[in-house]
Amino acid sequence: MQKIILESPYAGDIEQNLAYARECMRDSLHRGEAPFASHLLYTQDGILGDHIAHEREMGINAGLVWGEAAEKTVVYQDLGISDGMRLGIERAEKLGRPIEYRKIR
Repeated sequence: MQKIILESPYAGDIEQNLAYARECMRDSLHRGEAPFASHLLYTQDGILGDHIAHEREMGINAGLVWGEAAEKTVVYQDLGISDGMRLGIERAEKLGRPIEYRKIR
């Protein structure tokens, strides 16, 4: 299994975006990948509040650190590319990590 960082939107319509992120995780797993989506983990109740600036930054930074272990970044773009996703894309480019863009809808 290839370790990937999964990029999909979180901010905005959070309920819709979380449902979409789960679809993306499923798609990735069915492709034989081992995806990591920090926005699905760190935003759960009791962990970090995305609406609290320093906690949002903490979650983004933690996800970027995990990304250093990834072999590829996969950007699911059916719902567009958010500012948070752009940070992940920029980090992947900076590290020379391959980036793949996907649509599943």
